[in-house]
Amino acid sequence: MEDVLHACAFEDNYIWLIRGKSPDRVAIVDPGDAGPVLAALEKQRLTPVAILCTHHHGDHVGGVADILKVYSIPVYGPARERISTLTHRLQDGDRITLPELDLEFEVLDVPGHTAGHIAYVGADMLFCGDTMFSAGCGRLFEGTAEQMHQSLSRFAALPEATQVYCGHEYTEANLRFALAVEPDNPDSGAYHVRARERRSQNLPTLPSTIGLERRVNPFLRSGQPGVRRAAEKQAGRTLVSEVEVFAAVRRWKDSFRG
Repeated sequence: MEDVLHACAFEDNYIWLIRGKSPDRVAIVDPGDAGPVLAALEKQRLTPVAILCTHHHGDHVGGVADILKVYSIPVYGPARERISTLTHRLQDGDRITLPELDLEFEVLDVPGHTAGHIAYVGADMLFCGDTMFSAGCGRLFEGTAEQMHQSLSRFAALPEATQVYCGHEYTEANLRFALAVEPDNPDSGAYHVRARERRSQNLPTLPSTIGLERRVNPFLRSGQPGVRRAAEKQAGRTLVSEVEVFAAVRRWKDSFRG
């Protein structure tokens, strides 16, 4: 049975360590910093079998080279981004098999945060990097609102029980914004209470689930009348499509200080 551990890096990054059938073997997801990863591997007596990268930002790939100085393992990542340490370049529909873990993942192209961002889905798990956060989504640094909306729609179509492992601990702040968009959403209110409790104990709010994100994440809820009304009020005009609603909510979040 798979199990996912984590190492913390920088202020709020999560580096995921996926453990499969062999309890002492792991795959490393988005190691922005080698130090916490190497320390976790040594402390828990784990051996890495692969590195999975979602996008090129330094806080997700900055530790790869130093890990490779210690472990000679394959590095998977997006074909359309410049990451010098990759050994396997992936694009939409590719599958990767990790026999040591007895796990297989499908690759999804999910541009928006970066132009070539990918995600990994398999065994009821989603590793989505910075495309989606719990109750939020990544900023549009290289992609368009239309691209990001389509990427998030692909996530929303996954089974409800899919566990969501994203790259940052942003949940509490994201829920403050979600409640500004939908102040009467009971699921968001209840989740906010749980998130604050966990953070007060220095515990992660992740993983989330696709089912929960459908209920609380305003960036997955552009078709909801309440989200549309809030977005139109913020934009000061009628919004014709779900993409326009999404874009208005994303712009709102960019300047939100609640």
